[in-house]
Amino acid sequence: MVVEAKPSTKGRKSSAANTSKPRSGSGGLSIDPLSSALEGVDPLSALAATQPSHSIAGHQKSTNQRKDSLPREIDDTFEPWSSKRTGILNKFTTSEKLSITTSFLPSGDKDRVVITKPTTTTVSDKVKNRLEQLDDFEEGSVKEMLNLSQQDYMTRIEELNQALICAWNRDQRVKALKIAIQCAKMLADTAVVQFYPSKFVLITDVLDTFGRLVYDRIKEKSSYLPPGGRVPIKLPANFTPDKVPESAKETCRNWFYKIASIRELIPRIYVEMAIMRCYGYLDQGEYSNALNKLTQAIRGIGDPLVSIYARCYLSRVFQYVLLINLI
Repeated sequence: MVVEAKPSTKGRKSSAANTSKPRSGSGGLSIDPLSSALEGVDPLSALAATQPSHSIAGHQKSTNQRKDSLPREIDDTFEPWSSKRTGILNKFTTSEKLSITTSFLPSGDKDRVVITKPTTTTVSDKVKNRLEQLDDFEEGSVKEMLNLSQQDYMTRIEELNQALICAWNRDQRVKALKIAIQCAKMLADTAVVQFYPSKFVLITDVLDTFGRLVYDRIKEKSSYLPPGGRVPIKLPANFTPDKVPESAKETCRNWFYKIASIRELIPRIYVEMAIMRCYGYLDQGEYSNALNKLTQAIRGIGDPLVSIYARCYLSRVFQYVLLINLI
């Protein structure tokens, strides 16, 4: 008869008991490295205790005020574009000479201007065109202003902005659109890379002006009759597309048709983004459709720098649209 010997567990229990017991020092107390490291006052609590109570209360008050001025969906870390653009203009500067190509330069700058015309083949045509350059400053001829300093460049862009506003106030909508298109074309030039962020800010300011003028013009034509009313009233700030009259919607569509007929990709994208807020007159669902369409169109821009800044402008414009709808 064979008896199977079972292994003894007495030794295991004793060894497990030994390992479960904490190591003790000379005094018999357990020493936990983590507990000893965390003993004492919390550093953050100590720092808070050293600050005056009125400064903490003032910071909390200003934070609460800032939160109250923003929609609930936006936290207090949101930085508006108006404060961001100033930092960009101060940071990205250049000492290199810049140039502007447009049809709306003042006539007093003939010494800096080169008139761009189609190439000619015969000598007589060249002589004729050269003579015409001496006094050809009428609207419609493309002119390039050279050797501009940064301050001169900023001044010329502001002049174009004012020319756009003047043309709009004189009911010259086509001229205003041409100025916006020619300004958008300038964003394709990346010759002076270190100045491009500031150039982006200046040009998009002009585009923002154009978009605001178009939006306000359509809103002026959007008076509607309230239910049971006889006198037309203006659209409220938080209007819905069903309150917009069909005549105003037709005007809005015409603007998008004009912009869609722009042949060059970059100005077509930028000018449409400038009036993106006008989609609110047609249908709230148009915002998402326009966002997807413009995102796909920007992929066609070959220059990576121009492409990323186009996405930046799209994000800023769409963010503004969201803010308007949330407030």
